[in-house]
Order: sequence, then structure tokens, then C-alpha cells
Amino acid sequence: MGFFETFVALRLLRGVKRQRGFLSLSTFISTFGVAVGVMALIIVIGVMTGFTQELKDKILSVNAHVLVLKAGGAFTSYQKEEAEILKVPGVVSATPFIYTQVMFSAPGNVSGGVIRGLAPEVIQRGGPRNLEVLQGQFADLLERSREDPPRIAIGKEMARNLNLAIGDYLNIISPLGTLTPMGRLPRMKAFRVTAIFHSGMYEFDNALVFTSIPALQDFLGLGARITGLEVAVKDIYQAAEVGQAIQRKLGSGYYTKNWMQMNASLFAALKLEKVTMFVILTLIVLVAAFGIASTLFMMVMKKTREIAILKSMGATRQSIMKIFMMNGLVIGGLGTGLGLALGLVLCGLLKRYEFIQLPKDVYPLSTLPVQVQGLDVLAIVLAAMAISFLATLYPSWQAARLEPVEAIRYE
Repeated sequence: MGFFETFVALRLLRGVKRQRGFLSLSTFISTFGVAVGVMALIIVIGVMTGFTQELKDKILSVNAHVLVLKAGGAFTSYQKEEAEILKVPGVVSATPFIYTQVMFSAPGNVSGGVIRGLAPEVIQRGGPRNLEVLQGQFADLLERSREDPPRIAIGKEMARNLNLAIGDYLNIISPLGTLTPMGRLPRMKAFRVTAIFHSGMYEFDNALVFTSIPALQDFLGLGARITGLEVAVKDIYQAAEVGQAIQRKLGSGYYTKNWMQMNASLFAALKLEKVTMFVILTLIVLVAAFGIASTLFMMVMKKTREIAILKSMGATRQSIMKIFMMNGLVIGGLGTGLGLALGLVLCGLLKRYEFIQLPKDVYPLSTLPVQVQGLDVLAIVLAAMAISFLATLYPSWQAARLEPVEAIRYE
């Protein structure tokens, strides 16, 4: 694009007579339409990305990157397998765990959920990763005499729903029970609440409790058996590859599950929703592109005489086409830049002040998370500019094929 085409294009953007200001009214409306579309795309895609990232962080704050399980059932011993797992590249740690479904009983309340037994080393370092402890401390789960009941850590929502506080007792019922001549009778035992945590996900905070592995083994009558091993890896996105390497290392009779497998349907749905929202909201920019095209058509009609004069002075068809393409790209560029700025500002405000609250019993998160990624912004900007460019082609071609004689015949 030469200086001549750029200069003339910017002059034409001033508008026709009786329209004052740098941009004509139709140009302003087209620019604003593109800005609204880009702003909506930035905000919605930022929210979708933030929601996915926040959900992933909340899930990984409680769950392991990779689970190692035994095909025949529970592990009777795990020291050998743990030593082999730690030799696999990319593995940070491997700790035993117990996981089972139970019923919780408090005065006037009964609910179902899950109890997990944690290894002593996990409890001593403050519990699972990124889990916020509101009251008490996880280390207290290990402090117990034979006369005292076993200790547990419960979620914030469970404490509120069952009206529990530090020092209160919670009856836990296991449906596995004990086999007797009268049939299988459920096991029930009172546990003492010593910590209250907050994960940020309603399901975890309402239906998950933690205790030590020895306490849970004693309650379930497992002896020295455990459910499996939790493995932490350096790169969470390499969990599948590390899991396969562990499985090859341990041989047959063992299998692994990674966090992406266990939540595959959830993250696939979120990804599909993000792509769908991108396509739908891109239609806003597409509608604004029709405004750009109509603005250029109006400009061609109003500037017929000027176009004829330019062509009679030696301007080629290519130059005339470049002039109107430049006009459309300027409108699209201004709209894209304005929409980008507004979108980033609103995303920043949403992220900082969190003034949009979500109902906890409907969504897994309590606030609307926002995370803007560079690749998403680049894709939005390129899509907006591509649509704006395509909108300029036909009006520019119409202007280029205008004959000077026909244009100034009646002047």
C-alpha cells in the first residue's frame, strides 16, 4: 500500500458534505459494531478460559495427577511399587491412599459422601496441595491416643450443613460393614472434627472428609491394605505419558488413571463450549462487517466524481481498489483496537473485584473467573481483521471498475 493510496483513503474517511468530524456517522457505526463484537469475544473467551483453568486447579487441589491401582483389588504392601514408581522420569512423589464411600450422620442430619485416608507425610505437610485450611490444622489428624476417637478434616459446606465445629463429633457409617451370622452389618464410628478446609468446589467441600490411613484402616478393618498410590508429576500435562511409563515399569496386574482421563468428559464439554461461543460471537463481527461493506458502498456512491477525477489523472484500478480496501481495514482496525481495549479493561475489573457471584449449589465455583490468554486474543484479532478485509473486497472492486466518462458525464 503506497503513500498515495493511504493518503486518499484517509481523506475519504472524513465523510461527505454536511458530515463533520474525522469519521462519518456510518463509519462510526461500523467501527462501533466491530468493537462490540471484539469486546464480547474477549470477555466471553476470557471467562471460559478462566473457568476451565480454575476448575482444573480446584480438581487438582484434592485429586492426584496419576493414580496407580492394582487389578486384583487393594494393595497388601506398596513399598516395592513405590520405589519403582519414583524411578520413572517426571515423577515427583508417590504416596499411599484409601478411598471409600460412606454415610455421615450428625444430630438431625444424614448425608452421603467420601472419606479419604492420607499418608502421614501428606498430613504433616498440611494436607493436599492448594487446599485452604480455615480452622484447625491437618497435622492434628495424627495426634490421637487409644482412648480418643479418630480425627477428621471436613469441608466448609459440610460444617455449615451439619452444624459442626472444631471439637464436634461426626458419626461415619460404612456400608461395607462386617459379615455376621445375621448378614453384613454396616460399620459405624464417631470421628472428631479437628480441621475445616475450603477447596472452592461445592462438591468437595460438602461431601469429602480426610483422615489418616491408620485410622481409616482400623475403621474399615483393612489391616495393612490400601486402595492405591497417588503420584505427583512435574508437568501435569504429561500425566498420561508418565502414567503409561509407570504401567510399563510395574508390569501386568497394575493400571493407572490420570487426572485428564478421570475428568475427560468435563474438560471436553468446556472446550466444545468455548469453541461454540467463539463461533457464535464471531457472528457479531460478521454483522458489523456488513456495516463496513455498506459504508464503503455509500462512499463509492458519494465519491463517484472524486473517483472519476482520480482515474482521469492516471490512478489505476488497482490503486482505486487499494484505497477502498484501506478504508475498510482502517474501520476494522479501529473497531478491533477499541474492542480489544474495552474487553481487556472489563476482564481486568472482573478478575480484580469479582463482583459477579455464582450460586454455590449450581456451579462448582463461587465467583466468575477470568483468564485472558495471548493466543486467544491473537485469534480474535486475526478473525476480526480477516472478516473486515473480506467485507472490503466487493465494494472496492465496484469502485475500481467505475468508468470516468460515465461518472462525470452529467457534472
